[in-house]
Amino acid sequence: MDAQTPRTFAKKDYMSDQVIRWCPGCGDYAILSQAQTVFAELQIPRENLAVISGIGCSSRFPYYVNSYGFHTIHGRAFAVATGLKVARPELSVWVATGDGDALSIGGNHFIHVCRRNVDLQIIMFNNRIYGLTKGQFSPTSEIGKKTKTSPMGSIDHPFTPAALALGADASFVARSVDIFVKEQREVLKAAAHHKGTSFVEIYQNCNIFNDGAWDQLTDKTIREERCLFLEHGKPMVFAGGKKGIRLNGLRPEVVELGEGLSAADCLVHDETDPFFGAIVARMDFPEFPVPMGVIHRKERPSYEAMVADQITTAKATGKRDLQKLLYGGETWTVK
Repeated sequence: MDAQTPRTFAKKDYMSDQVIRWCPGCGDYAILSQAQTVFAELQIPRENLAVISGIGCSSRFPYYVNSYGFHTIHGRAFAVATGLKVARPELSVWVATGDGDALSIGGNHFIHVCRRNVDLQIIMFNNRIYGLTKGQFSPTSEIGKKTKTSPMGSIDHPFTPAALALGADASFVARSVDIFVKEQREVLKAAAHHKGTSFVEIYQNCNIFNDGAWDQLTDKTIREERCLFLEHGKPMVFAGGKKGIRLNGLRPEVVELGEGLSAADCLVHDETDPFFGAIVARMDFPEFPVPMGVIHRKERPSYEAMVADQITTAKATGKRDLQKLLYGGETWTVK
């Protein structure tokens, strides 16, 4: 290639030579494929791309992307990714995690990476089960879920991951489904363009230990009725325009459109308002359609940029004598 010719990347350039070791039919394949497509569409140089993961089926992700990456320890991908982004802020850093890895052992790291607003793209695969350890209930499993660790049905109240992220002041929160190909790509691209922590929850099927995890939403015959595809500045209508969401006091409600009610009477999605986002994130089936797309997006300073500013200020104004610092007179007496 001529030195003056810019490099271009195709999807295949982000495919590694590793044998993919997910169960046949797993939703992880679809997410991997769409992520690789997005990397190509964004033309991210592979040497500037890093994928970080913890433990779980989803955490095999770095092996299958031809880029830099770390397969770290359970729940700690956010901490490793934060360190990498602070040290190398020019990199595009993505975190692949699951509902167990992120919200159970990694829950503390998750809320703090959100509040700090580190410029990371987090993809959380949510299949409502522990798949790698062969089918135990997870922090997102529904009440009554019968598993190997809950033979009489889980009595744990599940997290709503989008609401949890918003509660931790995440500056970007979105949701999609493994089989919603076009919509999934759009939210991943929106996450990549956001400066700050981008949290994308993807509903994913585990056809071995929790088959049909999201069939009540995603089957083609009912999808229009049970999913609400969000667009900023557009009325919240669904079911082919036959139904919508409006506020009744401070509470949303589903209304039939027609006979005096139109899209103009419905709530208009505002992804910049965190209070509005909190309402949208809590909408769930069967009372409501499940919102898909960007739930919340708002710019605020990123953590690694503020760290860099502090380092620059410290270098310009701080004490530079290391020996004086080490042998200084400040001491502590422990009694």
